[in-house]
Amino acid sequence: MKLDFKALGIGAELNEALLQNGITEPMPVQEQAIPAILQSDDVIAQAQTGTGKTLAFLLPIMEMTDTHSRDVQSLIVAPTRELAIQITAEAKKLAEAKGVSILSVYGGQDVEQQLRKLKNGVHMVIATPGRLLDHIRRKSINLKKLRMLVLDEADEMLNMGFLSDVEAVIHQTPKDRQTLLFSATMPKDIRALASRYMNSPAHIKVQGSGVTLDGITQLVIETTDRGKQEALLKIIEEHRPFMSIIFCRTKHRAKALNELLSSKGFSCDELHGDITQAKREKVMKEFRKTRLQFLVATDVAARGLDVEGMTHVFNYDMPFDAENYIHRIGRTGRAGQTGVAVTFATPRDAQTLALIENEIKMVIKKRRMTDDKDMNSKKKGSGVRGEAFVKREGHKERHGESAPRGSKRGGQGDSSRFGKPGKKEGVFSPRNSSGQNSGNSRGSSYSRGTSASREAGPSRGASASRGQSSSRGQGSSRGRQGR
Repeated sequence: MKLDFKALGIGAELNEALLQNGITEPMPVQEQAIPAILQSDDVIAQAQTGTGKTLAFLLPIMEMTDTHSRDVQSLIVAPTRELAIQITAEAKKLAEAKGVSILSVYGGQDVEQQLRKLKNGVHMVIATPGRLLDHIRRKSINLKKLRMLVLDEADEMLNMGFLSDVEAVIHQTPKDRQTLLFSATMPKDIRALASRYMNSPAHIKVQGSGVTLDGITQLVIETTDRGKQEALLKIIEEHRPFMSIIFCRTKHRAKALNELLSSKGFSCDELHGDITQAKREKVMKEFRKTRLQFLVATDVAARGLDVEGMTHVFNYDMPFDAENYIHRIGRTGRAGQTGVAVTFATPRDAQTLALIENEIKMVIKKRRMTDDKDMNSKKKGSGVRGEAFVKREGHKERHGESAPRGSKRGGQGDSSRFGKPGKKEGVFSPRNSSGQNSGNSRGSSYSRGTSASREAGPSRGASASRGQSSSRGQGSSRGRQGR
């Protein structure tokens, strides 16, 4: 029998707030965590992003908050500002129902405004470790009466070097506090942290594969390091994603691939450890508003991202293991929607791929794209799909009727909104070497240049020209960037 939130111990006010946000049934991690938290137990929950873990701790914390007190009663620590912002957004949807006062604390904010709000009394603080420690040193945040501490994405705090900061924060809290630790993976240092600071915690584990893989069509493209860029471009052309993340192994590869895609006219940006927080927030704002189609990212930079409408995930570089694979592709196919996950595998990835398939208990469909014949073959219908394209007549542009967002036509939804001035099609159409359109050639294939030119260095000024039927000598020279 399916439980509801009332049966889990959540009161009428919060139930009404959940209904207003379209949430009617608890997810597995919520079914297990909420009763334990309401019993004041310490909890260790191993769950991927997208499993509903944020509500698993927010709901019981809201339920147990004493709104008559002005003390900070709960503290939620997150590794990145992006995740802190997301948690704050979810918390604010519930806060009014219970009268809970919330403060988010992370870099880049007005410190004076934070100080004024703290002076007036705050029940819940959502913070990143660095800025939180700044407030502790200023003595502007008093955690002496803290009742509940949440460490969210604990493994990422470890990976980002925040473990010592987290321990410094813990030392400022009462020993009788309730501690809740949420993590996608459970490395030994996190287990050691739990053993030092938690009291007989309840252990919860939600299998990511049972939650994040439903509704996701998975595909492996067997290619080579040399052919990976070409394979990615071909798959993008075929699938026409509405919004997607492309995962790279390192920040250098992410930067190089973003430059390549940008040079070919795609609407994209990068997310990795070298960009500033201001740049990160700008990129994410553009991506959420669908002004960007592709986000080229590393695992650490993308951790905790939850963007509505993600249709595709591309693993340009093979994930390290099954946990990493599930965590990546779980960003699509959420909330009952469908999604597509494409992984590019080279011969040296064979063992890792086999381990991933064994862990998720399925054999992923495979397609080979390694030779010139496959890369440059004309695929019927590989031009603009559906009616989401722009025609130019003289100096006047006329937009065709677009497929609705989420429709099956064209691989996932309407893409015409990404069109740029001077282009006859959406952002999906690469530009020619002069930066102008090469024509609205529905059904034509890319012109990629001769095999001799492929061995030459990068020719960044020239992009693949669609609409030049079989003009292989006039295409762009494929460089070595990002390999």
